[in-house]
Amino acid sequence: MNTDTDLLWSPGRREWEDSNVACFMEWVSEVRGLHFSDYAELWRWSSTDLPGFWSAVWEFYGLDAATRYDEVLGDASMPGAKWFPGARLNFAERCLAQATDDRPALVGVTEDGMPVETSWQELRHQVADVAAALRRMGVGPGDCVAGYLPNLPQTVVALLATAAVGAVWTACSPDFGTPSVLARLRQARPAVLVATDGYRYGGKAYDKRAEVAELADGLPTLHHILAVDNIFTPLPEPWSARPGLEQHAWSELPSAQSPLEFADVPFDHPLWILWSSGTTGIPKGIVQGHGGIVVELLKALGLGADLRPDDRYLFLTSTSWMVWNFLVGGLLHGSTIILYDGSPTYPDVNGAWRIAAQTGATMVGTGAAYLAAVEKSDTHPAAEFGLDRLRSILQTGSSLPPSTWRWVYDRLAPNAWLQSICGGTDVCSVLAGSSPLLPVRVGRIPCPSLGVALASWDPHGHPLTGEQGELVVTAPLPSMPLHFVGDPDGARYQASYFDTYPGIWRHGDWVTVDEDLSVVVAGRSDSTLNRMGVRMGSADIYTVVEQLPEVADSLVIGVEQPDGGYFMPLFVVTANGTALDDRLRKRITTAIKSRLSPRHVPDVIVPIPAVPRTLTGKKLEVPVKRILQGSPVADVTSEGAVTQSEMLAWFADFAARSAPDR
Repeated sequence: MNTDTDLLWSPGRREWEDSNVACFMEWVSEVRGLHFSDYAELWRWSSTDLPGFWSAVWEFYGLDAATRYDEVLGDASMPGAKWFPGARLNFAERCLAQATDDRPALVGVTEDGMPVETSWQELRHQVADVAAALRRMGVGPGDCVAGYLPNLPQTVVALLATAAVGAVWTACSPDFGTPSVLARLRQARPAVLVATDGYRYGGKAYDKRAEVAELADGLPTLHHILAVDNIFTPLPEPWSARPGLEQHAWSELPSAQSPLEFADVPFDHPLWILWSSGTTGIPKGIVQGHGGIVVELLKALGLGADLRPDDRYLFLTSTSWMVWNFLVGGLLHGSTIILYDGSPTYPDVNGAWRIAAQTGATMVGTGAAYLAAVEKSDTHPAAEFGLDRLRSILQTGSSLPPSTWRWVYDRLAPNAWLQSICGGTDVCSVLAGSSPLLPVRVGRIPCPSLGVALASWDPHGHPLTGEQGELVVTAPLPSMPLHFVGDPDGARYQASYFDTYPGIWRHGDWVTVDEDLSVVVAGRSDSTLNRMGVRMGSADIYTVVEQLPEVADSLVIGVEQPDGGYFMPLFVVTANGTALDDRLRKRITTAIKSRLSPRHVPDVIVPIPAVPRTLTGKKLEVPVKRILQGSPVADVTSEGAVTQSEMLAWFADFAARSAPDR
């Protein structure tokens, strides 16, 4: 229930009269003759009259001057919706269409360096140079260019150049272990790898040239490496000695001899591959299209987040998190995007706010875990740093503890608009978030996003109000995946979202939608591991852990906790009676840290006698997760449906014993 004590922020005159969504409502009234008195009415129209709403977004943002289309929605079925057939849009062209001399396009900043600005004109020149280089390498529509890069200006240039030539972009952050990167890039089959020599994080330098050589050996489709000398002095010899592989230095690329040309691609031409992991098998390569991303990010960042051309937009992220792509989308609005390559907690817990003040950020995006960490430090960023320009904070990745909502207004940014958003890699956007027209209250996401037919359903497909259920989307979105990599018949795509409710998108979150449309997300309803917003499948963990000869079997669980914390235990069945001692624990954590990701090192490693499974052999991840969250054993699985069923009582006892310690 909402109370006055929960109220943290309310819209004022500027929001009612001059926010992007207020201007949109006025435009719809004048041009379409449609009058909406509040956000709820606008949302109901946007989520039911899809052709009317999305054609309005198209015109409001001037896309009608760029291309025509035959119809808005040729086929509304899910999966397989056909958006804007006949339209031709290039993501890079739309990003660069907002160029101005009034402000920079990019601001790059490292842990110890001064901000470096890139003008819109210089950005266009750099994109032209790299696009020309890619074309000389034989890259064109249908080819893949992969990035093994941190959050650098060069990464944005590489993405835009790839999109400009009509090729498909994909990226992995260099803090991922080589096997984890290969599990993704082998599927993408890149012809070119744009790779960094290393990166700095937390005050330490990491040399990644040997890892680039390993990647080259493991990617048989690779013909070119475009080497970005980020932190080390360039070496005369190439990083890889693999025959048939040519290395080019980014810093030595010649200037393009002709103006930048953009591939003329249809609306649904593949733009990039984002990576999300299921609970079994290899990571899923999610392919999204030029047009769908353009219209979705115009809507989500403009009408939702209220991003404006004069904003300086910073998101604390690695290139492996979809919010990096969401950050680049700021260019579609003519905003300046700030690229911070470093740790938010360097040189201390307030490192990110120091960067925000230094760069004049007006909108800052971050994960909930970072906000909670700063709160626990008992510091006072509002008093310590000049954050007067900060007008909005975007928070995502997981739920925010109630105390942290209040701390943002008490200690961080008393006058800012805190936007808690829920979305995901799957759509590269926001499903539920904030609106400048709605108040902010503790613990509640104010509304479903415009155009998103979001609901909470029970297991039988009945809508729920005020009760927790599965987050579903009952109508298509333009940025939903075109397809998955290596999924020619669509079976994996179908199984990922549409098996539970045929024709309805099941997102995999527990959610409550109240009468006032406010939303509470209770965490993942599947077993995806979601650490600080970076998702990884349990299969990735098993691949590493179970290669150790001392480990016979394992089970990893990610548990969202009521206080906003995230508990990730790893349960291990040892081989041949081996003791799970500190030495073996260290081997396990080192293997996960080096081969996968430091973010996904488990909180505890616990010995168990056996791993419960379904009768078809699948590890019982979701039921065990629910037990660790407090559900009774009888409520999570049917009698006789699992092997090693006695382990369920063991996990219930573990949950009871470990709860006070967490």
